[in-house]
Amino acid sequence: MSKDRQILVVFPHPDDEAFGVSGTISKHVAEGTSVTYACLTLGEMGRNLGNPPFATRESLPNIRKKELLKAVEAMGIQDLRMMGLRDKTVEFEDDHKMTKMVSDLIEELNPSLVISFYPGYSVHPDHEATARAVVRAIERMEKDSRPTLHCIAFSNNHEQEIGQPDVIVDVSAYAEQKKAAMYAHISQTAWVLEDMEKRWANNDVDAFNWLHYERFWTYSFN
Repeated sequence: MSKDRQILVVFPHPDDEAFGVSGTISKHVAEGTSVTYACLTLGEMGRNLGNPPFATRESLPNIRKKELLKAVEAMGIQDLRMMGLRDKTVEFEDDHKMTKMVSDLIEELNPSLVISFYPGYSVHPDHEATARAVVRAIERMEKDSRPTLHCIAFSNNHEQEIGQPDVIVDVSAYAEQKKAAMYAHISQTAWVLEDMEKRWANNDVDAFNWLHYERFWTYSFN
């Protein structure tokens, strides 16, 4: 992995980072790169309140904030920005406001690499709105000053449309940090992790690869 001077990670929800990029983040931090994580909401509309319920809509934001802080600690991130938007409403935010929010972060931090979702291929409306804002913010910059943008994509048939990922990061040495980041968000990830633990125990190849390799598409600007 090439040495970056500063990385900006932008996702809308706590736990977005854990599944897709927590190994990569942990690797960058271990290699001495400064990482800033801008999390746009607290995921207060998360679908899992437990059965029997362990939370209410009123208490869930505080639970998810604590989980986010625990995940950030697991990855070693020193600079977390909680941006204060409301879960499941990011898609309705003003485009100019969203773009300015990302532009302000880029202007402050001068990252060499930005990590976010791939617009059009990240399923959730909040994911898509975040991806579009990140692309708009970078696109408006002078070409020679733009940071590289690495995106994650997971919609159906995305590889048929955008091709294979051009960046694959081996995070085998950081698998435990990745697991810790996922377990930090246990209120929302318990059922997924229960299934994944079974698959890891049974030497499932896809589950092994998912834990040990993270895939990115480098976004191409005009």
